[in-house]
Amino acid sequence: MPSTEPASAPASATSLTVLVIDDEPQIRRIVRTALQGPTTRVVEAKDGGSALDLAATERPQLVVLDLGLPDMSGVAVCAALREWTRAPILVLSARHSDAEKVALLDAGADDYVTKPFSTTELQARVRALLRRTARGETADADTRIESGDLVIDLVARTLTVRGEYVHVTRTEWEVLRALATQGGRTLTHQQLFRQVWSGRTYGDAQQYLRVQVAHLRRKIEADVVRPRYIVTEPGVGYRFNIVERTSP
Repeated sequence: MPSTEPASAPASATSLTVLVIDDEPQIRRIVRTALQGPTTRVVEAKDGGSALDLAATERPQLVVLDLGLPDMSGVAVCAALREWTRAPILVLSARHSDAEKVALLDAGADDYVTKPFSTTELQARVRALLRRTARGETADADTRIESGDLVIDLVARTLTVRGEYVHVTRTEWEVLRALATQGGRTLTHQQLFRQVWSGRTYGDAQQYLRVQVAHLRRKIEADVVRPRYIVTEPGVGYRFNIVERTSP
């Protein structure tokens, strides 16, 4: 089993280094237990300053970042990391801090998990972010995105559901494309609004998106009350899930 100390396992023995930044030892232990394995090495920091130093020396491929650090804000840590690394950043946040979640995502974080969280949810979010990274940070370069029963052809600008062509409006397509090309990543209302409406700032972004997402869900989801593909992150935005296709 790999050690959590950065100097105790040679880099050649692992294929993935994860940096966990949290001032609570019990949270670091939970994350370490959930993520470490034969090819995964977990290194830890309890504050922002030591985290930035450790990130510079260890060059992690994934960062798990808590919002509540004793010496600096999570936004500041995220922004500092984004100056030189494109490694996925998964934020751990308290249930009451929606504004901070949005600030972190706008600063370059990729997704977040709300405390208290289950290890299965944490592992699923990490897998989704690493899949996206393996595709080259974004699926924009791909011509085809598949998720469950959906096939999204970015070149032909077509959507099929269970093998059947589904008509979508231009705005619905732009919302779907923006989300699907960032599969596994939570996008804030403002991030989506800027992409879909070309940066125009007038109007209520949340309301515009709520209407378009509702239309899309009626076309792609088997159950709009419990959607599989376009998931609402309350107070923050939306996330597109890459779902494994089930056998007929």
